[in-house]
Amino acid sequence: MNYIHEDHKIYVNDETGKLIVNATFPFISEGVVVVDHTYVDPSLRGQGIASQLMHEVYNHAKHLGYKVVATCPYAVVWFKKHKDLNDIIDEELQAHLAPECQI
Repeated sequence: MNYIHEDHKIYVNDETGKLIVNATFPFISEGVVVVDHTYVDPSLRGQGIASQLMHEVYNHAKHLGYKVVATCPYAVVWFKKHKDLNDIIDEELQAHLAPECQI
């Protein structure tokens, strides 16, 4: 999959230009981004693409030195399952989010 990295999003378009994979992570405070949205086209679901996308988000944020919080339900669950990758989580900010966002 050919991921396109921009400042606050990572995405993939198909050969027709249609968006088929997407994650957004705008700044929530200085040096901290919030993973607020992930999307995988229905035709690709069940193939582990969303997890691959989150690995891309993790690597991108880590490379840029960002801390992360997650509000997207998929991202929250992903970080819960990948505790070894929680080194980029801003635990203080994450703890102040709604209970359903606790990692």
